[in-house]
Order: sequence, then C-alpha cells, then structure tokens
Amino acid sequence: MKKLGKVIGTFSATKESKSSSPRPKVEILNLIKDFGIKNDKFAQKDLDKTVMVLGVNSYEVSLQNNINLEFGSLGENVIFDFNPHTLPIGTVLQIGECQIQIMQKCTMCDHLSIFHKRLPKIVKDCRGLYCKILKNGTIEVDFDVYI
Repeated sequence: MKKLGKVIGTFSATKESKSSSPRPKVEILNLIKDFGIKNDKFAQKDLDKTVMVLGVNSYEVSLQNNINLEFGSLGENVIFDFNPHTLPIGTVLQIGECQIQIMQKCTMCDHLSIFHKRLPKIVKDCRGLYCKILKNGTIEVDFDVYI
C-alpha cells in the first residue's frame, strides 16, 4: 500500500443540518457498508454517493478567489491534506479499517452560491468526489490514507 496523506477534517449532516450552513464537524465518522454514515441524513439514499471527500486544495482555490469558507461548507464528509482529484474513478482508499471507492466527481452545485455567487464555478473541478463504502470502519482526524 502507498500512503497518500492524512485526514484533516470529518463532517456529517444530521437531520437538523441546513444546506445553507457548513456541515457540522464530528469527531468520528462511522461508515457502514450498504447503509452510509451512521446518523447522517443522506444514509440509505444513493449508496454510490454515501461519502464525499475532497482535498484542502478545494478551500485554497476559494481563498485564491477571495472567498474564505469554513471547512464543511462544500458539503464534504472528509477533508484530506492531499488532492484526491488526481486519482482515477474506481480508486479504493484505505482509511483506518474502512475502505471507500471513488465513484464519481461531484457536479457543479448551485446551492454553494449561498456562500458566494461565484463559488459553484470556482470549485467546479475540485468540489469533491463521491465514494461508496466497501468495508465498515471509522474515520477520524489524523488517520492515514492509503491506496
């Protein structure tokens, strides 16, 4: 296995979460195959999109355009200290005991314009990657990420 980097943030949308605010930070994500993230409002919906990951570079792109966002604003569940957008669709990531597979790039999402009207276009190529859970496990900050 090859180490890619580390997890620097974990987030989950509870049933009370509003799409007009950043996703709440959580200490632990509990990933369950064929279900999703425990206590996440998107669990049991589209199993190929149960976990959204992105790199800190997505926030750096926003900052370069004078848009300062709080982590969680792009709708991610996991932020990495590396750019996962360089990985091909189908790549399997090992994080702790869990495994997730990159299924597709996120599409441009107009609801991001709540934070800034130009934001959807600015992050269209790095907003995030949807992943499917292959193996149960937990994800926490500072966990190593491997391929």
